[in-house]
Order: sequence, then structure tokens, then C-alpha cells
Amino acid sequence: MKKIILITTALTFMLWSCVEEDYFGKSQYGYINTIEVSNQSGAATIIRDSLLVTVEIPGGVDLTAINIEKLEVSSFASSNKSQGDILNLNEDDTISVTAEDGSVYNWTIRAFVASETPQLDNWQLNDWYMTATNYYEPGASAATTIWGTGNQGTQILNILATIPEDLGNDNLAAKMMTMDNGSLAGTFGAPISAGSLFTGYFDPDNIDLSDPEAAIEFGTPFSGRPLKIRFKYSYVPGEENKDRNGDLLSYGDACDIYALLEIRQGGEIQRLGTAWFRSDTTQNEMITQEVEFTYGELDSSFPAYMYPENNNYVTPDVAEFGLPTHITFVASSSFDGAIFAGAIDSTLIIDDIELVYE
Repeated sequence: MKKIILITTALTFMLWSCVEEDYFGKSQYGYINTIEVSNQSGAATIIRDSLLVTVEIPGGVDLTAINIEKLEVSSFASSNKSQGDILNLNEDDTISVTAEDGSVYNWTIRAFVASETPQLDNWQLNDWYMTATNYYEPGASAATTIWGTGNQGTQILNILATIPEDLGNDNLAAKMMTMDNGSLAGTFGAPISAGSLFTGYFDPDNIDLSDPEAAIEFGTPFSGRPLKIRFKYSYVPGEENKDRNGDLLSYGDACDIYALLEIRQGGEIQRLGTAWFRSDTTQNEMITQEVEFTYGELDSSFPAYMYPENNNYVTPDVAEFGLPTHITFVASSSFDGAIFAGAIDSTLIIDDIELVYE
């Protein structure tokens, strides 16, 4: 009976999350909810009141042949363009979205030249918005944020492992904690939830209680070649580091903080740059940490956990001069939290995630 209740709760959450716009009768909504285009730098800005989308494109890119790589519109709506279609952004272009009730919304798509030294949106982590289910997530709003956490998956267990932390003087940070999921979740091999912060979004359609990362779409559009990533952090590992079976491990817990520069084309992800910080050292006070990016293939002096799947790197010439299409940033209070290993009460606080170019 308990198993049925747990599964039913998860299914109810997933079904509720799938429909973003409730309505009676035919829907009148004709929004562009998500858009990504080729060579985009940073997340698109979607202004619903003005039916306007702006995207940053690096200088020198041919704006007459910009490819739509991802387009999501309102539930039950359709659009006259889709993934794979071409936009001419040398001037404003238009995407028409037709709502279920037949209302037509003509969206303006506008490009502007991106900075050569871009930063992540909300890199200071001062913006947090209240979700429909009354907890905070990083970003100005759900529609515009590039940041995600695992809270959408863990809230069904009444657990929020990532929360805003007030450092004083109107300065907020992200606090991540490794938390006990309770005995029932433990019987299904999910004894803990590790706090996490990442670029990307949480897809409730793919929730899998046995695989925390199944519902996460990592990464956000980005075009820049930083030398380092700089951030402030504190970390206190929990006392007992255990595997998903509850067995004590011979080594302590550690935080993970890393950034990956990637080139995504044709459904393939190639690694361009890697900056990775993993530490099991207690750091009670907030300090500044810098980690250099290594461009191209990682040699044997780097630990295996830094390697991309299938060793899928860019070619040496691209590693020397190429620009990424995406950046994936991840921070977690337990480095093996994705396989439900970690120490309860491990706590990571992070702030001011800055990309350094000089």
C-alpha cells in the first residue's frame, strides 16, 4: 500500500506539472515559452506583454540563416515555424503562434550583438522567485531563469534541499544541503537528496525516483571563452558518508562545483572546456575560489570523473579557437548525490558565480 501511495503521489505531481495553463473551454494562450537558435549566446529574453523575443548572437555570424534549434509554445497552441526552420535576423523576423481558440499572436524575434565577455544571467544569485507551490527557485521568474534545482523532484517528499541563503546587506546566495529522504524512500534505494544548483531546467515529465538526473536538461546557450570561473563558497561535509544501501563508505563526502563549455550540434555534445572543483575540506567561512578552464581533451593527469561520456571532445583546432554553444554549470552538496550516496547534513553555500576573461 505504501508503495502505491508513493507512486501515485509522483504520478499526480507529474500530471499536474505537464499542463502549465489551466483553462475552461478552448485555450486562448499563444505564448512562446522556450526558444533556442543557432549561435545563440545566453538565454533568450521573452517579453510576453510585447510579444517580443530578443536573442544575443556573437558578432560575425550570418544573421540571414539562423536555425531554430528548440521552440516550445503554449499547451494546445501551434506555430508557423518549428525546429529546423530558418530565421532571417538581419532584421526582425516573426513567428506566428495560434492558440487553441484560433487567436493568432505574431511574435517579433530580434537579434542583437552579444558581449565578447558574457556572464551567466543572475550570476550573483540575488534573484529568487516564488513558485506556484510556495517555495523559492533561483531567477527572476520561471519563464526567464537559466537556473534549476532538484526541488521539483524532492518536494513530493516534503524536502527542499536547495534554498536561498541571506548573507546580509541584501546579498542572497544558494544553500544546498544533503537531506534524509526517510525510511520509505530508503527502501527504494533513494535514502538521501543532495542539494543542487545547475544551469538548465527540470522536466517533470521525466521524473524517475531511482535516477535524480533523468528529469534534468543540463545547460544553457552561451558563447564566450573565459579563462577561469570564480565563485564564493563555504562547505561543511556531514559526518557519515554512506552509499545508497546505507553502508558506511571509507572516504568522506565532498562538494562538487564545475562548469563545462560545450558545442552542441546535430544532437551531439562535444566538450570544449572544463573547469572542475571538488573538495572534502571543511570551509566554515565564505572564501573566493578560482578554477581555470582547460580547453580541449583532458590528459591522464586529470581524474576520470572529469572526462565527458565517450571522450567526446572537440577537435584540436576548435579547442584552440572555437566558441561554445552552451555552458553547463553544476554545484552539489554531495559529489555522488546522483547515485544517492552522500553524508546527511553536508552543506554547501555558493555565491557570485563569475566568469573571468582576463
